[in-house]
Order: sequence, then C-alpha cells, then structure tokens
Amino acid sequence: MDREGAVLRGDCCAGRWRVRHTQGRQQARSEGARLADWRARVNLPNAITAARILAAPFIAALPFIGSPSARGIAFVLYVVAALTDYVDGMLARTRNLITDLGRLLDPLADKLLLFATLIPMFVLMAPLNDRFVPTRAESIDASRLQFQTPLGPVGLPWWIVAIVIGREIFMTIFRQTAARRGVVISAIGPAKWKTAFQSVWVGSAYFWFFAATTAANHKWSGATWHAFAYFNGTVGSLTMIVSVFLTVYSLALYLRRYSGALAT
Repeated sequence: MDREGAVLRGDCCAGRWRVRHTQGRQQARSEGARLADWRARVNLPNAITAARILAAPFIAALPFIGSPSARGIAFVLYVVAALTDYVDGMLARTRNLITDLGRLLDPLADKLLLFATLIPMFVLMAPLNDRFVPTRAESIDASRLQFQTPLGPVGLPWWIVAIVIGREIFMTIFRQTAARRGVVISAIGPAKWKTAFQSVWVGSAYFWFFAATTAANHKWSGATWHAFAYFNGTVGSLTMIVSVFLTVYSLALYLRRYSGALAT
C-alpha cells in the first residue's frame, strides 16, 4: 500500500508539474507575443513620428520669445521636424515597418506641426490692422517680422490661415468618410507639391523671425542685410502664394475624383 501510495503521489506530482510546465510555456509564449507586438508598434519610424509630435509645442511657443536664440532653436526644430516627416515615411516603406499606429500618428503629427507653425506666424506676421490679431508685446516693430520684399512688407492675413486650416480639417473628415465606405484616398501630385512649397514658406518665416530679431539687436542696416531680407522675403512670399493656390487646387481635384464615388 505504501508503494502504491508513493506511486500515486508521484504520478500526481508529475501531473501537476506537467500542468504547471505547460502553463508556464503558454504564459511565456503569450508574453513573447505581447513583446513582439510592442516592438512592432514601437519601431524607428513611429519613434521619429512621436518625436515630431513632442516637438510641436516648442515649435509653437519659442517664436513668441523675442530673443535670437529662442527663435533660432524654433527654426532648427522646424527644419528637423519637416525633414523627419519624409524620413519616417521612407523608413516605414523601405523596411516594411508600416503599422496601424504609424498610420494614426503620422497624419496627427502633420496636422499638429502645421497648426504649431501657423499660430505664431499669424500672430507675428499678420497685417497691423488685422482685427483678429491680439495686441503684440514685441520688442521690435511688428512689421519687421513680416516678409520684406522690394514691393513692401508681406504679412499673413487671416483668410490665408483659414484656407490652409480649413482645407486640412475638411480633407481629414473627407478621408475618414471615404475609409468607412471602403474608398482609399491616396495623396496626389499637387497635394505633395503643396506640402513641399508649404514647408519652404514656413521655413522662410521661421528663419526670418530669427534673422530679423538678430538684426534688430545688432542694428544691421547695410546693403547686404537688405539684399538678404528681400531675397528671403521674396522666397517666402512666392512659396506662400503657390502653396495657397495648390491648397485650393488639390482640394478641387480630390472633390472631382472622389465625390462621385462617395455619393453612390
């Protein structure tokens, strides 16, 4: 009886060990799957996109600090953010790292960066008689922060901001509506060119904030400085005009191509 009991106890212990071992292997596989899923989500392109999102508040706030260093940092941050917008997409495509999280974060980062730049640009560059602009607490003449061109200062009126932001909001809703109906709206050529011209326009404005503040502090007023100011202002003004035109034109193309499919 003792031997039989010992055998039974041994079989029972072995059975419990096998159950625990099986459960342990299942738990390890489950944890491994969760870890693999986490690594798939937190990849390099998604990390770069997340960094752009984190940089957006600084890009929005630093231009309001009227010092060359703050505005210079804002310009550098914007350039890095604009370049990484291309880099993260390229990495995701070439390394097959496209994820649902990336599809969510990338357009969010684009919208945040656009809003983060247009707010200080409008406040610092709007025409002086624009009723939508709060009183500026600026140490230098506010008109100097507008683009300087041979034809005079070129500011940023409220209606341009309304067109750019309104188009982005509309296209976001339009794409979501299309996706719910199984229609994928891909980026078209004019929209890609719009983004490129928009980046140069915003970059010119942010660099001008830095350069104009530095010039005011050092009292630069020579011919070389004026030539540079006119060059930067002309580039910024022309790219603004082209980007606004492409904003409206690309929207019209999207509506013409996809409104019929969504109406059915």
